[in-house]
Amino acid sequence: MDLTVVAYVVYLLISVALTVWVARTLSRNGKIFLADVLKGNESLAEAVNHLLVVGFYLVNLGFVALYLKAAEAVADARGLFEALSVKIGVVLLVLGVMHLGNVWVLNRIRRRGVMERELTPPVGPQGWTRQQSPAGPWTPPATGPTGA
Repeated sequence: MDLTVVAYVVYLLISVALTVWVARTLSRNGKIFLADVLKGNESLAEAVNHLLVVGFYLVNLGFVALYLKAAEAVADARGLFEALSVKIGVVLLVLGVMHLGNVWVLNRIRRRGVMERELTPPVGPQGWTRQQSPAGPWTPPATGPTGA
């Protein structure tokens, strides 16, 4: 069998396995984060989590497929390992960038929600306070005996 084909098969197996592992890890651990971002709405958090996982699979598996072609034929075992290390390294970097991008966007959404919750007073206004005099509760200072 041609070593280039072996490189393709090994690359696909490792890349797809890494993509599935990262997606499952993000999905499992992201549910709690999404529930907080979405103010405890569990069903919406589950739906958003599923959509994020599908998008993650589409982007990463699409990249893996597009990056499959080798620049040159693999001639020996050394070339096989070198080709695989470059390809799998790039896939790992893309997975990491996608993960950090997702976390960054969700953190921005979460911050906005936290800020909105902090700006909302716990109890609404219950009425106006009465002023005791036209100047308010404070009285002007008394003038001294010189009238100055």
